[in-house]
Amino acid sequence: MTRRTDNRETRLPVPAGELPAFTPVPRQCNRHDGWTEDRQLRFIEALADTGSVEAACRAVNMSTVGAYYLRRQKGAESFRKAWAAALDLGVQRIEDVAMDRALNGVDVPVYSYGQLVGTRTAYNDRLLMFMLRNRAPERFADGRAKGLNAIGKMDLEREKKKWRKEWEAERAASAGKDEQQVLASLNAKLGQMHERWWTQLSPRTRAAFEEYKRLEREDEEAGYRCWDDPEHEAYVDPDADYADEAEDEPIPLPPPGWGEREVEETEEENPRWRSIKDEGWG
Repeated sequence: MTRRTDNRETRLPVPAGELPAFTPVPRQCNRHDGWTEDRQLRFIEALADTGSVEAACRAVNMSTVGAYYLRRQKGAESFRKAWAAALDLGVQRIEDVAMDRALNGVDVPVYSYGQLVGTRTAYNDRLLMFMLRNRAPERFADGRAKGLNAIGKMDLEREKKKWRKEWEAERAASAGKDEQQVLASLNAKLGQMHERWWTQLSPRTRAAFEEYKRLEREDEEAGYRCWDDPEHEAYVDPDADYADEAEDEPIPLPPPGWGEREVEETEEENPRWRSIKDEGWG
């Protein structure tokens, strides 16, 4: 079945030198209604003009499914690079058209009672500010960078992972050095605190403290243990018979009937009974 010629394939010529040169994807069957070399070239040209894959496919009377299938074929490396370059060029042209509309406005038809009476020029201030913020962010967007596209976000994530690995490697390499530096800094601070405390003591207190340290060293050298010293309150006599110590006194039992209560039974009287008795009816 021969594909009918579509008038949408007729396009304006693309200026020379703007399109990237590429090697067409080799095809096993060179069908006249398939992705021929000429049709691939015109597809890239249309993609550079419109910035839209769907519009470029309509321009060459082909489907978008076929275009993406062609892009995945073996030997389509040059075609894929030309595709990406054409999209960038198409986006630039779209930006130029948007800027032209933002500056010069667009003609909008004016109707009166259902009849076209003329046109007026409409300006889109929001579109103008959008273009200014993206083309001159240092002046109109507080110095913020332009919004990233999908490729820019992928590159940013890749750089973040790379920076993360470098930071972890540097941190692992300097872990030992940092620990030694922290310990040295703590020891220096403790030494300064001890020196400041020592200078504030009186001569008598210093002498007493030095004597205390001397006696402490003697006890450590002699292997002193408090539970072996009879003069210490923690001394444990190995010859003492602790089983003969007085047993705990038994707890006395409560007296019989301590839990029983005597409940006084009271008969509740009706107030009318008392009044009747008082009046002599009883």
